[in-house]
Amino acid sequence: MRAAICTRYGPPDVLEIRDVPKPVPRDDEVLVRVHASTVNSSDWFIRSGIPSASLAIQIPFRLMMGVVRPRTKIQGLIFAGEITEVGRRVRRLTVGERVFAFTKFRLGGYAQFACAKERSTIGRAPESLSLEDAAAIPYGGLLALHYLRKGGIKSGGRVLVYGASSAVGTSAIQLAKGFGARVTAACGPQNIELVRSLGADEVVDYTVQDAPAPGANWDLVLDAVGKRKTSALKTACQNALAPRGLSISVDDGTPAFSPEDLDVLREAVDAGKLLPVIDRRYPLDQIVEAHRYVEQEHKKGNVVITMPHE
Repeated sequence: MRAAICTRYGPPDVLEIRDVPKPVPRDDEVLVRVHASTVNSSDWFIRSGIPSASLAIQIPFRLMMGVVRPRTKIQGLIFAGEITEVGRRVRRLTVGERVFAFTKFRLGGYAQFACAKERSTIGRAPESLSLEDAAAIPYGGLLALHYLRKGGIKSGGRVLVYGASSAVGTSAIQLAKGFGARVTAACGPQNIELVRSLGADEVVDYTVQDAPAPGANWDLVLDAVGKRKTSALKTACQNALAPRGLSISVDDGTPAFSPEDLDVLREAVDAGKLLPVIDRRYPLDQIVEAHRYVEQEHKKGNVVITMPHE
């Protein structure tokens, strides 16, 4: 099978397309014919080895992912596809089902076939989406769901999503609206119409506004792009919290996901409350170009990788 291989940390060019053996599922695993994956910020951090990060971040990262070179050669955190084989102890999933998955640090999404444990974060894909579009749901959707819950999202609450045009941000707007919250989205001028179309009640252009409007008392400020991003507006927004409000960043802690979380996302998609936002699509053979584009940090929503199959 064809796969994107990373044998050393570095720039996008370290990724190579090679022929590798097709994986064989263990007793508690399923084998998936992958139709699509995505490239997100976590993917390029892993590929690069995050050389610019502090030692406090880089050391545990390298111990987990590989000290000198990546321990797992096939990259990719996300995949969507069709189950072609199941292990003898698998009960929840069956051959022929359409699924999407977040592999976490097992990786393996950039390949024509991938194995996943039945108890891992894998679930039935939304019926209303193609598998290519379904691949755009798990990364931003799972992270947004986790941090909204952590922030105590509730109906009638006031939420600010900073970095609202990102994969996490576009999902957070829609999921927060689904919870019944009033959402303010902070983004650049080129993305204002996008976030409005996703349901944002108010939009802040962070290139021209360096402070919240008078009277802003948010119950939750969600930084959807992480502590790497700094601005006077973000600091001011955190200072404009309601008395018991919370400020949360996607860099806070390591989230744990479950198949049930994917069920929540699937139901939201099929109910028309969560739409995939896709900026660009690249075939697997253009994985280097896709990583190069995402690393510029200007993408809107998701970048999808499509898999070749005869």
